[in-house]
Amino acid sequence: MYKGHSILCIIPARGGSKGLLGKNIKNLSGKPLIAYTIEQAKSSKYIDRIIVSTDDNRIAAVSRRYGAEVPFIRPKKLAKDRSGIIDVLLHAIKWMEEKERYHFDTVMLLHVTAPLRTTFDIDSCIELLFRKGAEGIFSVTEAHRNPYFNMVELKSGRVGLVKKGNFLTRQRAPKVYDMNASIYVWKKEALKEKKRVISGKSCIYIMPRNRSVDIDDKLDFDIVKMLLKKTKEL
Repeated sequence: MYKGHSILCIIPARGGSKGLLGKNIKNLSGKPLIAYTIEQAKSSKYIDRIIVSTDDNRIAAVSRRYGAEVPFIRPKKLAKDRSGIIDVLLHAIKWMEEKERYHFDTVMLLHVTAPLRTTFDIDSCIELLFRKGAEGIFSVTEAHRNPYFNMVELKSGRVGLVKKGNFLTRQRAPKVYDMNASIYVWKKEALKEKKRVISGKSCIYIMPRNRSVDIDDKLDFDIVKMLLKKTKEL
């Protein structure tokens, strides 16, 4: 709880990963990938309850073993490749409100595929939400490429700059950020009303690149494994 605000953490983890089979419970440096996110959430000073939304009984069993709740098995219609994350969140919120009769006013989303975040990052996002008076906070990292400076696109077979600008160096171009798919936190009623990840009253939390790898395929997985090894050696 943060200053009287009850915080529900939702960790979505479907079983049908295509880029890396069995990704959510794949062994990463001695424990299942999902364990990193559950342990980070459990170490938070502010999170009150942690639930995993999954359609897979194996993921459910692993999640419970590491200390998360799995109050329901996610409907198959919400576990397809094109299932939107907002629908997944709204389903979990409705279940907790109606089936569990649980009272909370803040919702946090942590993706399993971003295990390099820290509990400090999680708690900082919660603090920022209320300090800024925002409807939502989402984590980002400074973009490696900048569309104001060095990105091109094809239009009708011709190459052109993505964004017009007279910037001679990357340092002079406006700063842009990549959403790193790691941490999101919203005021519950704003999320239910807007049904959007980002609203006009959202703010960003900036994370370094070494904590912002999002695992989509084997290369990402190997990069995270290497970074974890380096961290342990320090």
